Amino acid sequence: MAVSTPARPREQGTRGFRAPVGDTVREKFTQVVLLLGTLVAIAVLAILLIDIALDGVGGLSLDFLTNYTSRFPERTGIREGITGTLSLMVLVALMTFPLGVGAALYLEEFAPRNRWTRLLETNINNLAGVPSIVYGLLGLSVFVFFLGFGRSLITGALTLTALVLPVVIVASREALRAVPREIRDGGLALGATPLQVAARQTLPAAIPSIMTGMILSLSRAIGETAPILVAGAAFSRRADNEPWNLTEGYTAIPIQIFDFVKRPQQEFQVEVASAAIIVLMVLLLIMNSAAIVIRNRYSRNR
Repeated sequence: MAVSTPARPREQGTRGFRAPVGDTVREKFTQVVLLLGTLVAIAVLAILLIDIALDGVGGLSLDFLTNYTSRFPERTGIREGITGTLSLMVLVALMTFPLGVGAALYLEEFAPRNRWTRLLETNINNLAGVPSIVYGLLGLSVFVFFLGFGRSLITGALTLTALVLPVVIVASREALRAVPREIRDGGLALGATPLQVAARQTLPAAIPSIMTGMILSLSRAIGETAPILVAGAAFSRRADNEPWNLTEGYTAIPIQIFDFVKRPQQEFQVEVASAAIIVLMVLLLIMNSAAIVIRNRYSRNR
């Protein structure tokens, strides 16, 4: 004979898991506020992009990309700005990647856990949030005057490297920290040294996330105006100085945009400056897309 249990009311088993009505209302209100804030931000960004596109598309041409800066709006171009920006990005990437990844690897895998290490980590985290103009003053004081590099391309590259290096270190440490501990333990158990495990197991596993940090860092550096302007970037450059070398003067697209906006002619302030902004955004999009493709392909190969 089967023994039946008394029927339990349907709501009795789930009553303890329900959130209070007041909490539910607050959650809904918070979601609505966050959604409205996101929509407002997207709308403002869309308006800015549409306004820039309408003002600058008419000024885009092959001559605009290949001509040097002129005092006539119809003849001006941003050739020196494009070559300067690309030169800065190549130099910043070559200096930032080994220094940032090496520092992160040491701090995360080999550094002793003492008060000096904690002090160093705190300083790196604080440097990642320092305003960019401070790095411009640093570059002016150290690289231009103290080391005697002058207002040259190497000065701008070193200044931007100092700007993005803390961000790369922090992002690389987070990427290394996300690698499962079992990978390290497995390598050590098979007889590998800590250096071999870090170089052949931990670092390759963290490379895709490290690439993301590099993308964000270069994205920040490519649009910076204040640091390289303070450190001696020029508004324009003579055509007879190409090809560039590390000791020559330099400029970049953000510097040229700043120069166009402050000129008295309306054509420079609206059409030419907007066209230069479009070129800068397209260049940034190409760099980010290429880096993302490389990172994703490397992740699939792993």
